[in-house]
Amino acid sequence: MAGGQTDLALDEHLNAIAAGADRMLAEHARSGPDAGVPTCPAWTADKLLAHQAMVHRWAAANVRGEGSRPPITQTRILAEVPDLRGYLREGAEALVSAITGADDDLRAMTFLDDAPPPRRFWARRQAHETTIHAVDALAAALGRVPTAAEAGLPVELAADGIDELLRGFVPRGTKTSPLYGGEMFAFAVRPSDAVANWTVRVGDGPLVTTRGAAGEVDAELTGTAAQLYLGLWNRGAEIVESGEREILRRFADVRVRW
Repeated sequence: MAGGQTDLALDEHLNAIAAGADRMLAEHARSGPDAGVPTCPAWTADKLLAHQAMVHRWAAANVRGEGSRPPITQTRILAEVPDLRGYLREGAEALVSAITGADDDLRAMTFLDDAPPPRRFWARRQAHETTIHAVDALAAALGRVPTAAEAGLPVELAADGIDELLRGFVPRGTKTSPLYGGEMFAFAVRPSDAVANWTVRVGDGPLVTTRGAAGEVDAELTGTAAQLYLGLWNRGAEIVESGEREILRRFADVRVRW
């Protein structure tokens, strides 16, 4: 896979946005509006829906060229929107419509390293934003962190999300990663059910991620693509770690921000 490209087609990312929104609504109906979200402890199920509704509108505004600031805050949504569930669905549909109607050469803000072109970037980013928050809604319904089997994520979608996280999010910026403890090392991320794998090099500076095997490594993270996807997003605890670098304990401090 060349830089700036994704393994999934545009329609697959758009379908993931729609499926994630449907899953969020189904799990919200099971949990009730005031249920806590174990994977996002500061939120209730209603706050989770408000956050996702805000992000969908922010993303759609970027695609439509209407500015990079959220058009409405999560706080206002909670205070002013009487039908939160309908508002979430409306926002998801508007986002899919905006991306569908955009030109392939769309000019818009992107914010990840090695990002695809803007139209594809926003489809991919919102596919994983919505998928991960659907897992949060599942956690609220279960009252605990779900397993990968319970989340039921497609292998291809999970592998694409690992790629976005490792090659897009974690290398950003100029700061030294929390994974660095004074010694340079490398670790591999190897799904058991997907062809893709990644090598991450840790040193006194930003992480450097390479798609595929890239030299010797000091540790490995293994599991299914879904287990790795959820675990690396701090939504699961099924990754198998080998080596002596305590990667997972430190990875919880690798903050993912817009």
